[in-house]
Amino acid sequence: MSIKAIAVNPQQPADFIEITLDSLTPGAFDLLVEVKAASINPVDTKVHGGLKKKGLPQPRILGWDAAGVVVSVGEKVTGFRVGDEVWYAGDITRPGSNATQQLVDARITAHKPRSLNWAQAAALPLTAITAWEALFEHLKIQQAGADKSLLIIGGAGGVGSLAIPLAALRSSVKVIATASRPESAAWCLERGADLTVDYRDLKAQLAKEGIDKVDYILCLNDTDGHWPAISELIAPLGQICTIVENEKPLDQNQLKLKSAALHWEFMFTRSMFSTPDIAQQGEILKQVSQLVDEGKLQGTLSETLHGLTVENLKAAHSRVADGHMQGKIVITY
Repeated sequence: MSIKAIAVNPQQPADFIEITLDSLTPGAFDLLVEVKAASINPVDTKVHGGLKKKGLPQPRILGWDAAGVVVSVGEKVTGFRVGDEVWYAGDITRPGSNATQQLVDARITAHKPRSLNWAQAAALPLTAITAWEALFEHLKIQQAGADKSLLIIGGAGGVGSLAIPLAALRSSVKVIATASRPESAAWCLERGADLTVDYRDLKAQLAKEGIDKVDYILCLNDTDGHWPAISELIAPLGQICTIVENEKPLDQNQLKLKSAALHWEFMFTRSMFSTPDIAQQGEILKQVSQLVDEGKLQGTLSETLHGLTVENLKAAHSRVADGHMQGKIVITY
């Protein structure tokens, strides 16, 4: 059976092309998955942007979020068998999910929530793992009391749409989310935010609510642009986590004076470096799956495109690169 994929064109990296792959053989810890749906994330557009500048020697298959059916398993795989329905966020160093079949490490994979269809499931893994690691492994908000506050910058995006309800479900902190449009504010409030503010003037917006400092800040977009406000608003001994790389040096003086901490969250770290706790991502997805099936966590799918085609992938990348996505966009195969 030939494998269809949409890849970055090595001759013209700004474009995508359809290619055909030979059959794939699982490594010891791999699952071979028939992909049913994949979602597009900002990391897809960022990687593509980098390839446009650098070029590449051969076609590169992007895409990481996916849901599908196990076709075969590697010799050291446990907990999965042929026919299982799974979901995962993948490994940035390997060929991605913009293909009808894909190899993925079983340790960063989990069984798909039973209550979600393929598109709904594919919208969640990468953003769920990112939000979970940022909130509970870096910021550790689950240890905080109800007198503490969390500011989420970028509340209506893919990660924010899960960070809000996860924070509300698994901590006691007051959740404040940024949202610049009425529909974005409503989206955040529906997901459990206690308060929304406009990101364009954070200090003044929070001051109107009687807030001059926050204990935790999760930055989900434009670290450079928000850094002055983040440095000023973080409380002494506060905790900051960002998922967005900075382009300019970040002034750390305010953080030093406040003994505040800055954490970086990159969802692909565990798979990229084969860390000893790589299987923790599979465990996170298991817990998220349970929350979804118990009706405690909503999906974030907002738009579905049908068919793995160059046109659909270009359209999805364009929507995400626009920077105003509410929730997630998914392509079904």
